[in-house]
Amino acid sequence: MPSPLNPSKKKHRFGKAWMHDHVNDPYVREAQRRGYRSRAAFKLIELADKDRLFRPGAVAVDLGSAPGSWCQVLRERLGPAARIVAVDLLPMDPVAGVTFVQADFSTEEGLAAVEAALAGRRADLVLSDMAPNLSGIDAVDQARSVGLGDLALAFAADHLKPGGDFAVKVFQGAGLAEFERAMRGHFGKVYVRKPKASRDRSRETFLVGKGFRAG
Repeated sequence: MPSPLNPSKKKHRFGKAWMHDHVNDPYVREAQRRGYRSRAAFKLIELADKDRLFRPGAVAVDLGSAPGSWCQVLRERLGPAARIVAVDLLPMDPVAGVTFVQADFSTEEGLAAVEAALAGRRADLVLSDMAPNLSGIDAVDQARSVGLGDLALAFAADHLKPGGDFAVKVFQGAGLAEFERAMRGHFGKVYVRKPKASRDRSRETFLVGKGFRAG
């Protein structure tokens, strides 16, 4: 049975227009200049600066971490005392100071591997940049995106410390309002963000939950 984190087991397909935009994208060029593995690093930097997500020495979990640009930012900003656990179905080249778990955290076995990497500690910060493999059918892709958000929120609710923070990517569309309400049931404040590094044509948006309320 296909994993809920990768229902189609297919890779994205990019056209010539996407490739043209990618090559000429200033965030792509800046990521290359600074040694980040993808332009997504700047989305996290903007979210973190705006909503004060980074605390030196924090315990952080990065869900859907490959290729690793968010891990690079976490290592830079959280410092050497931080414990960073990265999780993805796909392989990821090592990032110094980051513990990588290649697993499906929605399964018992995968979740156990992530919890072993946390070594009994609760997280100060849970991040999710997970996105579904696109089918081209908007309703299907939207449902998958919100489903991944639900999985990330459930993980955060089980593993965050009281007062902890959560940031998650979801697509704009059906189910987003309900997902935002679910987040508000767990966090003191919830913000909807569209980082400048997120392409205008992209339906992705980010929800940031501040001040986790345990129970």
